[in-house]
Amino acid sequence: MTKPNILLITSDQQHWDTLGYFNNELRTPNLDRLIRSGTTFTRAYCPNPTCTPTRASIITGQYPSQHGAWTLGTKLLEDRHCVGEDFSAAGYRTALVGKAHFQPLASTDQYPSVEAYPILQDLDKWKSFHGPFYGFEHVELTRNHTNEAHVGQHYALWLEEKGCTNWRDYFLAPTGNMDPAIPYKWPIPEEYHYNTWIAERTNALMEQYKDENKPFFLWSSFFDPHPEYLAPEPWDTMYDPDTLTIPSLVPGEHDKNPPHFGLTQEHAPDFSPWNETGKGIHGYHSHHSYAYGENKMLTDYHKKKLVAVYYGMISLMDKYIGTILDKLDELGIADNTIVVFTTDHGHFFGQHGLQAKGGFHYEDLIRLPFIVSYPGHVPAGATSDAIQSLVDLAPTFLSLSGIPIPSAMTGVDQSLVWKGSASSARDHAICEFRHEPTTIHQKTYVDKRYKITVYYNQTYGEIFDLQEDPKELINLWDDPEHAALKSNLMLRYIWAELGKEVMPMPRISGA
Repeated sequence: MTKPNILLITSDQQHWDTLGYFNNELRTPNLDRLIRSGTTFTRAYCPNPTCTPTRASIITGQYPSQHGAWTLGTKLLEDRHCVGEDFSAAGYRTALVGKAHFQPLASTDQYPSVEAYPILQDLDKWKSFHGPFYGFEHVELTRNHTNEAHVGQHYALWLEEKGCTNWRDYFLAPTGNMDPAIPYKWPIPEEYHYNTWIAERTNALMEQYKDENKPFFLWSSFFDPHPEYLAPEPWDTMYDPDTLTIPSLVPGEHDKNPPHFGLTQEHAPDFSPWNETGKGIHGYHSHHSYAYGENKMLTDYHKKKLVAVYYGMISLMDKYIGTILDKLDELGIADNTIVVFTTDHGHFFGQHGLQAKGGFHYEDLIRLPFIVSYPGHVPAGATSDAIQSLVDLAPTFLSLSGIPIPSAMTGVDQSLVWKGSASSARDHAICEFRHEPTTIHQKTYVDKRYKITVYYNQTYGEIFDLQEDPKELINLWDDPEHAALKSNLMLRYIWAELGKEVMPMPRISGA
């Protein structure tokens, strides 16, 4: 049997309800096309709502508490087994184009990072380095979201090769000289946008592998719609802010929540008790301000405009995903390629009064868009509420390729569910968020109906009934009438933790 190709396409920080097929306020014609050709899973979850931990889970098939890259500013240690190694051993070509974020922006003697300053901007190094990198034999990388100063690596080399010699004009200091006060419109021409680069290089690699008659495992890793909210014209004005539905805080909804929820709604909250390492804590700040050069109030206009640009960023990305799907057709390999589109975690744009991300495990942040297409194998035009987790990607890809799954992987094989021959492979998902060693350390268990979040060394928590309260407005944690439910969910959560422990080998003897 011919081995299938694996094409994983990911966005960064995309809300689950931002697919045009299901949401008529934005347009994603190419993702809609993928939806029509495959199955959309409506209950997919991340193992952690930040980049490094979840991205490391995708390639290890383990949870962050197992693979060790537990938060931003850490790295996936090089001795961890990655799924690309299994594909390479089976004769596959393996590559990643775009965002990796397996390592931090700082480097030490004990924990060196090639994604750190000044290495990421040593272009001579990147001319000669394309891997191996975490199981990928070939990588083409950059680290910037929109105009961030972190730009460099292979993307900067591509910009120069394309004749964009003034590329520093489109990025912030100290790398570039773009005015940080410019909002919404990114002056970079679309032909030099990293979406163009990712699609071009993805297509070139697929063509190369087709010519070599080699199956491939290829991760096409986009950066948008992760803030800052910037898009080149005309995408920055594609959507009229006044026509969009802008979520907002429901008065009183945080009254029964843990204290960090309510503090976000103050104008000058004190989060110092949570700031354990001093390295910065995502989301633990006022959500009434927004920064473009200087902090300023998040007005109703800003709230609308940010969503409009966020949607424009998604539509722009969709255009270039379309060129990748077109290339599959052009090469005649679409029928033998498993395509998965998803994101690393979700995003707030007003829901519960919140912006971006942080220690708030609402569905908006931990639930994902998730589409699987594999013509003739995965049902076309279908939807499924079978629970998925990104930690399941590695074992499922291996299973569908006929490659043994390493016993250390703790994700589950979803291949029968994807094919439509099984209704589910798991009855729950676990989402972790350990952003500080002890002060920000929480885990969420979510099943078909309920969600419970527990905090290390704390007696507060959250319980939501997703059936009766889908907007998660009523925290049942301290409700006496739900005490039995709380005990039951606690037990289910403990079972889930026991069930995901690593078993590196089977028992082979009585002693």
